[in-house]
Amino acid sequence: MAPGLARGSLLITDGQGILRTMFLDEVRIYVKAGDGGDGMVSFRREKYIPFGGPDGGDGGNGADIVLVVSPRLNTLQTFERVRRFIGHNGGRGGSAKKTGATADPLLIDVPPGTVVRDADSGELLADLTEVGQRVVVAQGGRGGRGNFHFRSSTNQAPRIGEKGAPGEERNLALELKLIADIGIVGVPNAGKSTLLSVISAARPKIAPYPFTTLTPNLGVVLIGDSEVVFADIPGLVEGAHAGVGLGHSFLRHIQRTRLLIHLLDGASANPLADFAQINSELALFDPDLANKPQIVVLNKADIPEARAQSSRIERAARKHGHEFMVISAITRDGVSELLYAVLEALKSLPEPERPNEEVPVFRPADEEAFEIVRENAGYRVVGARIERAAAMTYWEYDEAVMRFQRILDAVGVTDALRRAGCGEGDTVLIGDYELEWIDRW
Repeated sequence: MAPGLARGSLLITDGQGILRTMFLDEVRIYVKAGDGGDGMVSFRREKYIPFGGPDGGDGGNGADIVLVVSPRLNTLQTFERVRRFIGHNGGRGGSAKKTGATADPLLIDVPPGTVVRDADSGELLADLTEVGQRVVVAQGGRGGRGNFHFRSSTNQAPRIGEKGAPGEERNLALELKLIADIGIVGVPNAGKSTLLSVISAARPKIAPYPFTTLTPNLGVVLIGDSEVVFADIPGLVEGAHAGVGLGHSFLRHIQRTRLLIHLLDGASANPLADFAQINSELALFDPDLANKPQIVVLNKADIPEARAQSSRIERAARKHGHEFMVISAITRDGVSELLYAVLEALKSLPEPERPNEEVPVFRPADEEAFEIVRENAGYRVVGARIERAAAMTYWEYDEAVMRFQRILDAVGVTDALRRAGCGEGDTVLIGDYELEWIDRW
């Protein structure tokens, strides 16, 4: 990673150096509010009044640092070069009780969907979702009082005032979660970018190889009288929830969507295995994603392979409660029907609630833990993450079962079962599932 670039920043190079960053969805910045102005120590001096009383004015307040949601932005790219923001100090108090100027707040534009945390403590400061929404992330220092405030019956000539209070300073972690109605998910090269390009004015890069799309793309689609925002999420691969491929950087961008279009590659050798893989990755990253409504869409209907397996895929999709459609993004066959199905599905869903608190991006540490418990029936594996993975596995498909076995290996369950004495033919219980142990070594 190049120095100074946050994780989630993707680079294009020409072999001789970095040309530009393409997308930035996580960044750390430093903010320092302005200091308050100093209060004045002054005495009234006029002709015939040689010993006038104190008249020192107060200092002005320092500038607050304020984050403001701007409709012009959809990435954190503006923070690529500027990471330090320092507000102006308040003006110094003057004589004749003149108050120093209060500094104007320093406004920093951020895109809708920005989550703001204190980078050092991890404290959630704001979840900014609405255009125009603003939050003070660092308070300007209060102006110091002039000596006029310190007069009393026993001290009529106070030579004391206050310096301005220092402004707050802190390191902030900004994280972007795109706000869209529809998230388009699927394996690499399923045709997500092609679909977005034919239904909207968005022009994502399209080519017939995996990982063509390196950044999430947004497109606004007019369906009847309704505007619907679609997000094309870069292709997910096995292990995306743990950072493999591009998944870890972009899975957060579908957390706010109301509905998912799960696009299957009709040219794939086994679209159902792809379907099981993506759903498992969603569940492992965030349990709420597994419950998000989906429309399963088989793409590339213009090729015979896709048509030949559409009936089998439809049965599986409907078995799991998902609506199923067949399209060809290239020829646009079935695309209009898909858009109206999306609109009808959105109408049946409740209006999105703007959260007071942001849904955690990373799972709590205790979800990673698991325990092996010996029971009369066999060995029970207890752990939130692994039980969720088991519940999301399509056991009727061998590829899904093998993938679950790889998850057991990756998180250490396999080794733990061996250490606990599990052997050939023993029963392993995970959630509601009863499995037979087959020792492969």
